[in-house]
Amino acid sequence: MTPSEPAALAEKDAKRSGQTGDIPSAEKLAALRAELARRGVEGFLVPRADEHQGEYVPASALRLAWLTGFNGSAGMAAVLPEEAAIFIDGRYTLQVHNEVDTGLFTARHVIEEPLSAWLAETLKPGQRLGFDPWLHTEDQIRRLEKTVADLGAELVALAGNPLDAVWHDQPAPPQAAILPHDLRYAGVESAEKRESLGNGLTDKGVAAAVITLPDSIAWLLNVRGGDVEHSPLPLSFALLHADGGVEWFVDGAKVGDALVRHLGNAVSIEAPERLAEALDRLGTQGAKVLADPATAARWVFERLRAAGAEVVAGADPCLLPKACKNDTELAGTRAAHRRDGLALARFLHWLEAEAEAGRPLTEMAVAGRLAALRGENGELRDLSFDTIAGSGPNGAIVHYRVSEESDRALQAGELFLCDSGAQYPDGTTDVTRTVAIGTPSAEMCERFTLVLKGHIALAMARFPKGTSGSQLDSLARYALWQHGLDYDHGTGHGVGSYLNVHEGPQRISKVPNSVALEPGMIVSNEPGYYKTDAYGIRIENLVAVVESPRGPGEERDMLAFETLTLAPIDRRLIRPELLTAGEVAWVDAYHQRVRETVAPQLEGAARDWLEAATAPLGA
Repeated sequence: MTPSEPAALAEKDAKRSGQTGDIPSAEKLAALRAELARRGVEGFLVPRADEHQGEYVPASALRLAWLTGFNGSAGMAAVLPEEAAIFIDGRYTLQVHNEVDTGLFTARHVIEEPLSAWLAETLKPGQRLGFDPWLHTEDQIRRLEKTVADLGAELVALAGNPLDAVWHDQPAPPQAAILPHDLRYAGVESAEKRESLGNGLTDKGVAAAVITLPDSIAWLLNVRGGDVEHSPLPLSFALLHADGGVEWFVDGAKVGDALVRHLGNAVSIEAPERLAEALDRLGTQGAKVLADPATAARWVFERLRAAGAEVVAGADPCLLPKACKNDTELAGTRAAHRRDGLALARFLHWLEAEAEAGRPLTEMAVAGRLAALRGENGELRDLSFDTIAGSGPNGAIVHYRVSEESDRALQAGELFLCDSGAQYPDGTTDVTRTVAIGTPSAEMCERFTLVLKGHIALAMARFPKGTSGSQLDSLARYALWQHGLDYDHGTGHGVGSYLNVHEGPQRISKVPNSVALEPGMIVSNEPGYYKTDAYGIRIENLVAVVESPRGPGEERDMLAFETLTLAPIDRRLIRPELLTAGEVAWVDAYHQRVRETVAPQLEGAARDWLEAATAPLGA
């Protein structure tokens, strides 16, 4: 969107983005099974991913949503002649039952009831299980090949996706214009990035690297696009050569003269269909080619191997430098959060005033109001994801998306969970606040305070260099664990710089992760608690990893977190007696910083509200 379109954005955000059509799921499933039989295979896998294996996919690639009705950002369906299942993680255990006909697709938790176990129950010896080699990574297929072979069945790569053959109103691929990302936001010229990464390839004896992640290409070339909702991605592929040159396989309709001038002579623009030819050429040369088995499609590996290339499996070389923001990007994200903090303060003041006056509020209306307020600052480019606006029991659905069917009124005595974010040209934001509508119960306040204790523990953490996010995850859960409580999602994800709101390779999670946190990385701090059919609690700020000066007698270099988000935490839900003196001091210091930064931008009743909302806990 453009800065002049906040109203349109607000209306758009108040609607579900997944479009599954009017054809019943049973008819779609029957059509797919008929197509599979025509192709001589008994089964097929339908992942949420597209050819780029990312979370952010265009409407033309929402195959899982079309087939099943499931609109989550991760998942997969497996279809056999008599059985079908959908696999989701803990974020979607409630949502899947609201969106999917579980009489057609058995809902299974991807960790507790994985695909391998389901196949062991349902896949018969001699059956052929098909997959689209563009929609699964090399790592995924290698694991699956062993599983299927052990069952006496066959895993078959299909030429052309059979679901596409029966999806008759499938949208066309996107063709949004690609624009230069100005140096005042990027901080480092594309040529400098390409030269540095090219030198790294030379050191490894590698001739080229296949780059398949759109955010990696956007970062490398200092460009931004609009091919998917909420993230400024140009969908494309690239070959980075050791000399710093790039072959960029992108639809020429997206590329204008200004972009060509921005890229320079070392970047050649090629039609997407020429990627196969380029990989074949590298194979003919017997070149060593780097490809990431965790992110690149199986098709890439098979094409290179068939052509005679020596495939070197390794991480996408853009991932780590992209995650470690430079000084310009960090300054930009701080500015974005100051701007965002003003919109959040105005929103939270409006929400409390409307609720206290007893005026009717619905989830969709509230989400729309927040989007409109963000749009008034003149810098908003898009939301960074569909706003999660969950009142009462809807707040317990971790990645709830309000729709006209699910929209409910905010009611006194309930909690309202609002997880939202914005895309500005200088930074990406993501913030969750849980607020009381009317008077909260004692249980709500206790559990909110336990979540807050975990949030504070992570925010205050100091840790030695080399520490991974998974080593810190228990800090955020400890207070909940002592009361027999927990939450079934990660504690923190990486965040891009006017790029993806979910970014790797770093994360804070129970799931083991060997990637060390490094200065410049931005991660979320978002512990929560969810009581099914009652309420949800989540407190989320974004933080940047920073150097922590050595104190007297300290022997190791330490890191810490700088909190970026600027929004008050609902004092009505905090039980100060459950906090230590250090935790109270953290809350008061955080609120003082919010007040000093945001209040000067406010006037009248909104400023008075913020002063009260950020008063010391003892006041």
